[in-house]
Amino acid sequence: MSANPVSLAVFLSLFALVACLGFVATRWRKADLHSVHEWGLGGRSFGTLITWFLLGGDLYTAYTFIAVPALMFGAGAMGFFAVPYTILMYPVLFLCFPRLWAVARKHGYATAADFVRGRFGNRPLALAIALTGIVATIPYVALQLAGMQVVIAALGIPTTLGGIPNLPLIVAFLVLAAYTYVSGLRGTALTAVVKDILIYVTVLTAIIVIPSQLGGYEKVFSAIDPKALLLTSGTEDNLGQGFAYASLAVGSLLALFLYPHSLTGLLSSASSGAIRRNAILLPIYSLALALLALLGYTAVSAGIKGMPDYAPGFAEFGNNFAIPALFLHMFPPWFAGVAFAAIAIGALVPASIMAIASGNLFTRNIYKEFIAPNCTPAQEARAAKLASTGLKLGALFFVLLFQTSYAIQLQLLGGIWICQTLPAVLIALYTRFFNPWALLAGWAAGIAAGSAMVVELGLKSSIYPLHIFGVTVPCYAALIALVLNIAVSFILSVILNAVSKAPRQDETVASDYIG
Repeated sequence: MSANPVSLAVFLSLFALVACLGFVATRWRKADLHSVHEWGLGGRSFGTLITWFLLGGDLYTAYTFIAVPALMFGAGAMGFFAVPYTILMYPVLFLCFPRLWAVARKHGYATAADFVRGRFGNRPLALAIALTGIVATIPYVALQLAGMQVVIAALGIPTTLGGIPNLPLIVAFLVLAAYTYVSGLRGTALTAVVKDILIYVTVLTAIIVIPSQLGGYEKVFSAIDPKALLLTSGTEDNLGQGFAYASLAVGSLLALFLYPHSLTGLLSSASSGAIRRNAILLPIYSLALALLALLGYTAVSAGIKGMPDYAPGFAEFGNNFAIPALFLHMFPPWFAGVAFAAIAIGALVPASIMAIASGNLFTRNIYKEFIAPNCTPAQEARAAKLASTGLKLGALFFVLLFQTSYAIQLQLLGGIWICQTLPAVLIALYTRFFNPWALLAGWAAGIAAGSAMVVELGLKSSIYPLHIFGVTVPCYAALIALVLNIAVSFILSVILNAVSKAPRQDETVASDYIG
C-alpha cells in the first residue's frame, strides 16, 4: 500500500506541531531544569487541569488506543475488562494517593522507592522497588514504539528510507528523546494537552460516523458472533471466564498507579486536592475507552478481516492493525491523518513520562544511593536525563531486534511484577506493622511465583488455572502472586517483630500523611 499524500501531510504537520511544543515547553513556567525536582516532577506545580491532561495522556496510551479494540476485535467480550478496571481504580486513587503525595511533598520524595527508603530505612528493599519499576517500564515503552510502528505501516511509509532500515521509527524516537531530555515533564504535560484533544476528536467522530455508515449499532452487534458478546459461564469444577475477567480487572487496577509513570504524574501535582479532583474527573477517559473498545466490534462489522488490501506487510501486527485499517476504510484521507497523528502522539506522551519516571528512579535510588551519594543537584539531574535516554534506546532496540509479541509477553510480566510493590508502598501508607526484611522476602516470593506462572503458560497469557479442592480457578497471576507476597510478608513480620527489639527506622510521622 502506497502512502496517501493528504493523510501523510496532515499526520506530519500535527506530529511536527507537537514536537515543537515539546521543545517550547522549556519556556513554559520557566524554571531551572538542572534539578530532578523541576525536570522530573515539573516543580510539583501542576494544577487540576494540567494534571488531568498529564494523567490522561499517561494512562491512556497509543497501545491502549490500538490494543483494547483489537482485543475486542479478536477475542470478544474478554477485552472489555479494561473498562471496569479503569473505573474502579479511581476510588483507590481518591483514598490512597493523596496520602502518598503529602508525605512525598513533606520529605522531597520523587519516587515510590524514595518513600520506601524513608518509611523503612532499608536500602535493599528500596532498591528492589526501584529495579522493579525500571524493568517493568521497559516493555511498556517498547509497546508505545510498537504502536507507532503500526501507524507508520498504516500510512504506507516505507520502513526503509535512504537505505536505512526502520528510519521513520528511528526519527520519531530521536524526536522523543530530544524533547524529553531538554524539557522534562513540562514538555510531556504540554504535549499531553494536544494529544488528549486529538484523541477525543478522533474517538467521538469514530463512534458517531462509523456506526452510522454501517447502518447503526444494531447492525454492528448483529454482525458479531453471539459467543463473542458474552463471557463463557462457569461450571461446577471451573469458575470460567467471569472469574478470570474479574481478577484481571482487580489486579490491573491495583497495579496501574504503582507504575513509576503514574506516580510521577501524581507527584507532580500542586496539591493533594488536585489529585482528589482528578479522581473524580478522570473517569471521563473511561467513557472514551468504553466507546473506543466498541470500535473493535465495528471493525468486525465492516469486514476488516476480509479486506486483502490491508494484508500485505501487516501480518506481523495481527489484530493490532484492525483499527488503523478501519480508519483507512471508513474515513477520508485527511481525517485518517488526524486519527493516525492522535495515535502516534499518544505514543510519544506516555513513552516520555515513562522514561522520565525511570530516570528519576535510577538517579534517586541507584545513582545517588549507591554510586555518587555526594552528587550535586545538577549532576543528579544529568544522570536522570541520561538514564531516561538509555531506557528509550533500550526499548527502541527491543522493538527493532525482536518481534512485537515479545514486548507484549514481557508486559504481561511487567504488570505482575509491579503489583508486588503494593505491600511496601500502598499498604505501608497506613501501617508500620510490616518488617522491611519480611517485605523483601514477600516481594521476592511474589516475583518468583508470578514469573513462574507466566513462564509455565509459555508467556502467552497471564490467566493462570489455579486448582483448589478439585475446582479450577482461572485467575490473573498477579493476584495469586500478591496473595502469596502478603502472606509471606505477614508471617515473617510476626516472627521478626517478635524476636527483634531493635528500634524501627522511619523518618515519617503521622502528620506527614495529611495533605
